[in-house]
Amino acid sequence: MPKNEENKSGKQSDQGISISARGVTKQFGSNIAVNNVSFDVHRGEVIGFLGPNGSGKSTTMRLITSYYTPDTGTIQIEGIDNQKADKATRGMIGYLPENNPLYGDLLVHQYLNYVADLRGLTKADRKANLEMAVTETGIEEVFYKPISTCSKGYRQRTGLAGAILHQPKILIMDEPTEGLDPNQRVPIRELIRKMGTERTVMLSTHVLQEVEEVCDRLLIIRKGVIVEEGTPAELRGRARSQSYFVLEVEGNGVRSAVEAMDIVRDVAPVGQSNGRGRYHITATDPDMDIRPELYKLVKQHDWMLWELHEEDVSLSELFATLTRDEISDEADNSTSSDTPSDLNQEQE
Repeated sequence: MPKNEENKSGKQSDQGISISARGVTKQFGSNIAVNNVSFDVHRGEVIGFLGPNGSGKSTTMRLITSYYTPDTGTIQIEGIDNQKADKATRGMIGYLPENNPLYGDLLVHQYLNYVADLRGLTKADRKANLEMAVTETGIEEVFYKPISTCSKGYRQRTGLAGAILHQPKILIMDEPTEGLDPNQRVPIRELIRKMGTERTVMLSTHVLQEVEEVCDRLLIIRKGVIVEEGTPAELRGRARSQSYFVLEVEGNGVRSAVEAMDIVRDVAPVGQSNGRGRYHITATDPDMDIRPELYKLVKQHDWMLWELHEEDVSLSELFATLTRDEISDEADNSTSSDTPSDLNQEQE
């Protein structure tokens, strides 16, 4: 992003670097959760960290927040190495983990005062910061209610209020809308967009629509490696410049036979019914029309051909292609990282 260019939210970016990762690797036993990752997050950006469950999103965020220490590589927060100045860099970050650990027996205001105690806020700062956090997150209605009686949406807002209580320069959110129903997701997305006008925000998710709506730039991670990055518009442009071929046939050994073709890069089954298989096929050369060769293969194997045509790739399909065959569980998944939350929550 050029200096002082307006981003998607209308903010001005001063091009300073809030978060800088260089060659970061984290391994758990034999599993490399994050593999030689490098990226920058500029001040004032809202960054979407996108990837399926187990791709390394949570581990990367825990490395940024100093919950984990990299095996190799460095992470700088506002130009400060977070391994050399752990306490200083933690103070610059507000962090909302995916499981949003709240104390259900406390009232909302008791919980926030507890967070203020942990942060060491002075009496004057506490009053001003509490008012700011409560107003910004819209939790006035539940301020004196037990957290256990709040809806999932208000619990997320309470967690966000705690994360920004010390007025951090950077806000890190791991799956902030996970477990919310569609009616609850919309106001939380609007809240995230609003929060991004005042600070640098990095949020992880596997929901493409979410980052398209609120983020200035996207990082896509697969098996611990950044496989793509850019603005939503740039990624949509790259998707439009690609295509895939739809093949629907009735026969045996279709996928293995197509995958064996030198001109084919990827074969993705997308449906099976009445003995017919449907496949999305991408070519090794994006400018090559492989339909004639596919038709020859169909004739060679005496398959029944039902459909063969070319289609443009959408952004969601680009994401699916980039992250296909992802591992199912991150190395530290046993603690919290990518476990789906309960969807049966009271609406906000």
